Amino acid sequence: MTSPLRDRPVLVYDGDCAICTQSVLWMEAHIPYRPIIEAWQFADLAALGLTQAQCERAVQWVEPDGRVWAGSQAVGKLLVASRGLWQVLGWLALVPPTRWIASGVYRLIADNRHRLPGGTPACSMPAHLRPGAQDRAA
Repeated sequence: MTSPLRDRPVLVYDGDCAICTQSVLWMEAHIPYRPIIEAWQFADLAALGLTQAQCERAVQWVEPDGRVWAGSQAVGKLLVASRGLWQVLGWLALVPPTRWIASGVYRLIADNRHRLPGGTPACSMPAHLRPGAQDRAA
């Protein structure tokens, strides 16, 4: 399914995860670019061409034309869309061999986010078991 065209990319993150939420807040304060930012729990995933499983696994970057990037590549796309040194760091996250390193670091953090400072038990729970899941399903 393709998503309707938008004028800006959409960054979709896990709003139940303190690490993810703090990362988004940090990005808003330090990165001079403003995509549309949505927690997947409140986003229209079908309209974005995403599934809940994709969003539970990694941050998603949805281009205005509907192309989707996940994980470290989503972060790389965000940085490339920015200016200055951020663009350089973004390209490093997108091209081999640094892409492989960025992907490994992203996966390590994502898989262990509940163990990191600021992580919460909700970070390690399947979405349907998280607090408030029944409220969102209604």
